[in-house]
Formats: sequence, C-alpha cells, structure tokens
Amino acid sequence: MSVESTIREVMTRDYVGVSESDDVLDAGQLLRDEGVDGAVVLRGNEPVGMLEVDGVLDHVLEDGDVETVGDAMVSEVERVGAEQPISTAADRLVSSDESVLVVTDERDDVIGVVTEADLVRAVALGRDPDDQRTENIEPARTGQNPDTDERYSNQGICERCGALTSDLASFNGQLLCSDCRDI
Repeated sequence: MSVESTIREVMTRDYVGVSESDDVLDAGQLLRDEGVDGAVVLRGNEPVGMLEVDGVLDHVLEDGDVETVGDAMVSEVERVGAEQPISTAADRLVSSDESVLVVTDERDDVIGVVTEADLVRAVALGRDPDDQRTENIEPARTGQNPDTDERYSNQGICERCGALTSDLASFNGQLLCSDCRDI
C-alpha cells in the first residue's frame, strides 16, 4: 500500500458511536475498553461531533462535573471522502487537533473512520523498498539496510496494543497479536 492508495483501503469500518446525551465517563470508559482514540457523536445516523480521549480527560479535569458527551465533544466533524488519497487524510490530521476523521461515501453517509495509526500503518507496511524516498531512513534497531536484514521482515504491529510481533492474525477486522486475541 502506498500514499497513493485511497482512504477506503486503510479506514476502519467498525467505529465507536455515542450519543450527545450519554454520560461522559461512560463514553470515556467505552473508548478505553475499545482501545480507540475517539468516537463519532451521532444524532440518529448524522455525525454531529467527535469525542476524543483527551476531550473526556480535559472535561473532567477542568470542570470537575461529570455530565454528558454533548458537553465534552468537539462539534465540528472533520470528514474525508473514501475515494480521496491517503495523503489528503494525512494533511487534514496534521493541520487539525483531531486524531480521528469521519470517512464518508459519495452520498455523504458515514462508512468508517481513519486515524493517525491507520495512516502510519498503511504507509509503514506498504513502503516500497525501491522507493528512493526511503534510502536515507535508518531501520529501527537494526542499523542495517532493510533489503539485507531478514530478521524483521515478517513482523507487524498489533492494532490493539501496538506490539511489534510476527504472530499477527486477523480478528474482527483487526490484525492482533496472540495476547490481544485471547482477551
């Protein structure tokens, strides 16, 4: 996969959705349990905001009062089209404070989300070894050329815990290590 791939190819189709009237601590616990950075705040099927882990923490620390998701959410929903290139999502994430973008189809219906981790994973796993832009990048922990170092060629990153492992398997649409599959 390359930066010229579309957002549809890297997005997460299963996303966490919450309501404006949900308790902010319950929503924060849901984010933690699901291992995600943010949730789409929905009014029916329409996204009306984003709730991110940082927003929950900021709300609790600043206000002290535990209230609703509507009080802690960001009411601007950053959207990207599913057929746009990955570089568009990367530019949007870098230029905003958001870590999650809502992905929409041609009818503007929500079909998933794309996160910073999705983009990093897509670019890192899809890097073309013949690509001239990667010549000066030193591989982590090896100190050798990635073309000659076979020790790490079969490893990937667990989508739940972030561990580097060679024991990844697809489970509920995610690539998970053996520890995360057992949970």
